[in-house]
Parts: sequence; C-alpha cells; structure tokens
Amino acid sequence: MNIEPLQLFLDIATEAALAGGAVLQSYWGKLESIQEKGRPGDLLTEADRASEAQVLAVIQRHFPNHAILAEESGQLGDQAAEYLWAIDPLDGTTNYAHQYPFYGVSIGLLIRGVPSVGVVFAPFHQELFRAAKGLGATRNRQPMHVSQTAALAQSLLVTGFAYDRRETADNNYAEFCHLTHLTQGVRRGGSAAIDLAYVACGRLDGFWERGLSPWDMAAGVVLVEEAGGQVTAYDGGPFQIQTGRILATNGRIHAALSQELLQVKPLPEFQPQ
Repeated sequence: MNIEPLQLFLDIATEAALAGGAVLQSYWGKLESIQEKGRPGDLLTEADRASEAQVLAVIQRHFPNHAILAEESGQLGDQAAEYLWAIDPLDGTTNYAHQYPFYGVSIGLLIRGVPSVGVVFAPFHQELFRAAKGLGATRNRQPMHVSQTAALAQSLLVTGFAYDRRETADNNYAEFCHLTHLTQGVRRGGSAAIDLAYVACGRLDGFWERGLSPWDMAAGVVLVEEAGGQVTAYDGGPFQIQTGRILATNGRIHAALSQELLQVKPLPEFQPQ
C-alpha cells in the first residue's frame, strides 16, 4: 500500500480527533442533558453530538467522497466504498457523564474493509495514539510498542461488558472471573478504544470483548498491530470487525488467552430469566 496517502489520512484523522477532543474538554463537568439511547447504560450527551459534528466537519472537508460510519450519525455514503471512516466521537460516554476520566475520541479508516489508519485521543490525559499500516505506532509522537509479557500468569488484561449483558448468557461475566483467577488482574476500563491503545503502548498485555461496534475497534486494531501486537477472533482466526468480537494482545500471550476464552462456560446465575 502506498505510504504517502496513508500519511495524509493519518494527519487528517489526527486533526479531527484533536478537534473532537477539544469539544469534549469544553463540556467536561458541564453537561446539561444525559439520555439513554435504548438499553440501560447506553448514554448520549450533548458532548457526543458536538464532538461528532467537529470530527465530521474535518473529515468531510478533506474527503467529501469518503463514506462514514459514525456512532451518532450512523451510515453516511456507500458503506461498501473503498474508504470508510469509523468514528466514535466519545468512547466511554458513561465514564464521561460521571466525570470518570477514562474516555476519548476514536477515528479509524477502513480501506477496502481493512482497518488501515487509527487515531485515539484521550483529552483528559492529553494522550494521542496514532498508527497507519506500515508507518508504525506512536504515543504523543514517540514510538510505542506492546509489552514483552510472555506468560498469562504474569499478565494484566482488560475487558468490558456489552449493553445487552442483562439479556444474554453470552455476557462475558464467566470469562472475566476465569481470567481474573489466572492472571495478575483484569481491568474494566469502559472505553474499548483506550483499552486497545493501552495494549498498544504496553500498559496492558491483552484485551478481549464482545458486542462491540466497528467504531469501537477500527482505530485500536491498527494501533495494536502497528505496535507489534496481534489481533484476531477469539479462536485465533482472522479478525472480522462486523462480528463485534475481538482478541488483541502483545502476541506472546495470544495463544494461551485464546485457549482459555474458548473453554469458558457461561455462569448460570447470570443467564436471562
């Protein structure tokens, strides 16, 4: 793939992420409206909308013919187009609404269906994570790499729970308990995009989750892969963004984590009644 346009796409994605992040900071602690979009815990605020408006303005100004899949605006343009921007203007809305400072803007570009450019900006901590295919990955413009942890028992993992967790036996509770028992710990950050960025920069050794949307994962997948990590389906097969499932690690613990995930049975006490 030609590096030159990828660098351009990365620079524009960065501009958009920083613009969206500035909006989020301007609303921080000043929200006037917090709504539920349907499922309990699936929140929407005026900050989500305002951030997305800024991000879309930047992307559409530079690439008016590119398709967009954004959390609040939905599908804009041909979703099968060569270039598709997957945008989450505020990943971690529940955290944000409670002034828990773990949230960010996530902007990924899929080229012919493959995540190829990713930017995640965490404005509260002023951390900018960037990557593009063949260009490596950086945190605040400095090269970043996944961890060297080689054993599951020495690893620190992260995961999350989907909005439908009350409605399905496939709710990740059993996996969380099982892996907490086998590792140094499992964190629950509340922002898949930042979870992936933290795997990419070596703070965490692995991440798995189900029930995600493309805009939650598109940017983070590029960050992890370009930082030397591995991204697949739970079973180690090719990652497919439409499934909503992802296993991302430093590569060294990947096979072991995959094996453990595949053998977990749902907890009967948490299955829908």
